[in-house]
Amino acid sequence: MTIDWRYTVEENLGILSVAGHLGPDAVRRFTGAVGWTLARGTGPVIVDLTELRGWSAEGQLAIAEAARRLTEAGRSLELAAIPADGSLVPTGDGPPIPVHADLAAALATHHAEQGKQVQGHHEWRTTGWPSGEQADT
Repeated sequence: MTIDWRYTVEENLGILSVAGHLGPDAVRRFTGAVGWTLARGTGPVIVDLTELRGWSAEGQLAIAEAARRLTEAGRSLELAAIPADGSLVPTGDGPPIPVHADLAAALATHHAEQGKQVQGHHEWRTTGWPSGEQADT
C-alpha cells in the first residue's frame, strides 16, 4: 500500500497533504513529495495527515528525516491531524516538530502570525489524489 499526496503553496507557507498508509512501501514516495516541496515554495511546510489511515515506525522516521531536510534548507516542518493513536516516534536528534490538532488550527496559527488571510495558491498532486479543481502542472 502506498500514499497519494497533494502540495499546495501559499505565500510563505506550503501544505503537503498525504492520503493512504505511510508504511515501508510508501516511504520513497513520501521522500519524493518532500523533494517536490523543497523545489517549490518557501517557509514552513505543514504536513496534513487528515487523510492518512495510519503510519508505521518507518513512516514516522521518514517524517523525522523530512523535518531534518527542510531544516537544512532553512524551512521547518509541522504536522496537522496525526493518526488517531497520537504516537510519533521521536528520534531525539532532529529538529522539533510542532503538532497541530488539525489543518485549520495549523493555518490559524500561521495566519495569526502573518496578521492576514493568504489569498491565491498553486497546487500539485499525484494522479490518485481525489480530483477537485484542476491542478497546476
